[in-house]
Amino acid sequence: MRFFGREAETAELLKIREASRRAARMTVVTGRRRIGKTELIRHALDDGKAPFVYFLVTRAPQPVVCENLQREIARVFGCPMPGRIDRFSDIFRFVLEKAKTMPLTLVVDEFQEFDRTAPEVYGEVAGIWDELHKSSRVNLIFCGSVNRLMHKVFFSYAEPLYGRNTGRLDVKPFPVSTLKEIFAECATSKRTTAALLDLWTMTGGVARYVELFMDSRAFTRAAMLKAVFGPVNTFVDEGKTVLIEEFGRDYGTYFAILAGIASGRTTFAEICNLLDTDVGGYLTRLERDYSIISQTQPIFEKTRNKNCHYRIDDCFFRFWFRFIYRNQSMVELGRFSELQALTARDLDVFSGYALERYFFWKFTEDTSYTRMGGWWDRKGENEIDLVCEDSINRRLDFYEIKRDERRIDLAALRAKTEAFYAKNPELRSLTSECRGLSIADM
Repeated sequence: MRFFGREAETAELLKIREASRRAARMTVVTGRRRIGKTELIRHALDDGKAPFVYFLVTRAPQPVVCENLQREIARVFGCPMPGRIDRFSDIFRFVLEKAKTMPLTLVVDEFQEFDRTAPEVYGEVAGIWDELHKSSRVNLIFCGSVNRLMHKVFFSYAEPLYGRNTGRLDVKPFPVSTLKEIFAECATSKRTTAALLDLWTMTGGVARYVELFMDSRAFTRAAMLKAVFGPVNTFVDEGKTVLIEEFGRDYGTYFAILAGIASGRTTFAEICNLLDTDVGGYLTRLERDYSIISQTQPIFEKTRNKNCHYRIDDCFFRFWFRFIYRNQSMVELGRFSELQALTARDLDVFSGYALERYFFWKFTEDTSYTRMGGWWDRKGENEIDLVCEDSINRRLDFYEIKRDERRIDLAALRAKTEAFYAKNPELRSLTSECRGLSIADM
């Protein structure tokens, strides 16, 4: 699959590189694993217009790490560094000294791995940066995919690199417009809007997962599920691969909470009852430290109260916990055909929420709405899928979202808006309209 999208991110990285010709720049690039950070950086900056040194930090001993980095520097500059160097800080100093005479880019990928193998590196790097950055013209990029550790290294006040970065770029999943472009180009005449929704439901626009489906020509639900559940696949263990490193030894409790949310237990009480314990601390960390869930409340709610729900923001994790983690026994027995059938049976209902999120992000991209969210009352008797405010033009639109447009009931939606206005009477003066959305509108 060719490189798609990321125009704004590419432009920003090029802008930073140009600025580094006048003064050194340190940019922190974050984003969950598989999101396409490395590919983005290479696409933007490895263009032959300036020396580009890329290095991936591993958990090998520091002398081995430095040996690999020395080889990369020798390749880029056409001559080896003198002697054997066993400390990353010595190579870092060499690069910043080199950048005094020529602008260059240094990318250190998975920089958070030093926290496990050589945490003293962070203090050494901070000292060298403070000493040399004013005379150097280096475009320095630290990239990492373990959110907890990257936040600790760069944004914790107690850490030596706190406040040193001159910029931060958080790489997000593909926007829905890019996902549509990818699907249209790769699937050509075979594509359907229902399959586009399945692609969104299973990948959430995460670059690597989209690429795997497109490269294997999985353009239909059956083909996608065969790619997910099969003897040779990369999806079955993916949730553990990505998240265990974030959670550490407590991953079992976190996984149980996420599996519960993915299965529809979204209130604090429901989650506590599921685990038979107080999970408040775990939920706080999942939201604040790991950015995997978010706590939502009805739009225009004036105070934080008990009428809140938790949701998994990443579509892929939501899919993985509902259909893969929940059915681990079947996975271990290799019952992939049964898993495909089970998922196919339940996917229409499960994808309803994914469709709501699809239109939320679609409107975020291409409309003038200034505020959006769902609305529900405390008793759960009235719920509106999406309420969108255009505060500039004093407009309020209410949406009912269904896979099948024949199931949209605008009369029922209008009745629910009366319950909404009863809670928010000050909004009655806005121009409003009730509308329906389905997969036909994707």
